Amino acid sequence: MAEFMTETEQSSPVVPHPGTTGERRGRAGGSDAGPYDGQEAAALLERTRTLVDPELRAALESLPGSLRRIALYHFGWQHADGTPARDNAGKAIRPALVLAAAAALGGPTAQAAAVRAAVAIELVHNFTLLHDDVMDRDTSRRHRPTVWSVFGDADAILAGDALQALALRLLAEDPHPASAPAAARLADCVVELCAGQHADTDMERRAPDEVTLDEVLAMSEAKTGALLGCACALGALYAGAGDEDVAALDGFGRQAGLAFQLIDDVIGIWGDPRHTGKPAGADLASRKKSLPVVAALSSGAPAAAELAALYAEPYVSGDAEGVVRTALAVERAGGRDWAQTEAADRMARAVQELSRAVPAPEAADGLLALAEFVTRRTG
Repeated sequence: MAEFMTETEQSSPVVPHPGTTGERRGRAGGSDAGPYDGQEAAALLERTRTLVDPELRAALESLPGSLRRIALYHFGWQHADGTPARDNAGKAIRPALVLAAAAALGGPTAQAAAVRAAVAIELVHNFTLLHDDVMDRDTSRRHRPTVWSVFGDADAILAGDALQALALRLLAEDPHPASAPAAARLADCVVELCAGQHADTDMERRAPDEVTLDEVLAMSEAKTGALLGCACALGALYAGAGDEDVAALDGFGRQAGLAFQLIDDVIGIWGDPRHTGKPAGADLASRKKSLPVVAALSSGAPAAAELAALYAEPYVSGDAEGVVRTALAVERAGGRDWAQTEAADRMARAVQELSRAVPAPEAADGLLALAEFVTRRTG
């Protein structure tokens, strides 16, 4: 969304991290290579898709006819007419966290045992995406029309419900001793996700000056941090970790999840549609009270009043100039700078949590690479 930026603002929303990939490799006695390039995370994500996709696809194929077709369309494996497709099934960040956490605490054997848990996390994540798209009326995801816009609201909601049920069935049928506590933890996470979504929809009905930054941070932890924390905790459970280490991994995922959400909100305003797959400024057009917006509104800066006035008016379809003006007001009121600084702080907290359970830098590499990946992306 280059038209939202000045010539000096064309950089991607990169977060300065404590302990970048190059730095932690140096401490571990490996390469002192420089800037993070995402190759380590990309390899982890590719391996995750290789491990997870066969069991994920088998779970989806177990659904009855029409639900199966809708789910396979959502994952990019079928076109709307039921013919095969090879579209983007998503980055697999959450299942990668499950496997990386299991490997960090229990090695390759624990990682192999945790594949079903990784699939369960991916199913729950996609259940939330299907429902979110209906509630937010988003018409595009992963560069193709959303399920509700193709099949209708009812089918999208029911397909999401079916994915959640599949996730819990996978864990219920898993003979691994960690499956029962993992299922209970995942169920608790779903309740927290729903509470976070409820808080989000409630905030959307309130005036901009009635929503506090603390409220939005709490909502974001529930909506985004909870599932990333749960993913890491499930990996720890499958590695046979004790309660303290499971809690530390959950804390790592939650803090990294908040950093993820902060950068996602930055992308929702200033991201390039070619990368995001969504229209430019979609969050502003929908008057979403994202973290940068609420930070800007509560900043006390002169531009905050302008932003409040803009948000008080309903968006007029096709008003590109209005979206540009709103984005500039958020930026002038400090919303963008605050979000990027806060994301860096949350990553620092995440690293502290991780070091409690995984003190050896080389064992933590996979988890840190994934956390860096999600907070250094542009779409």
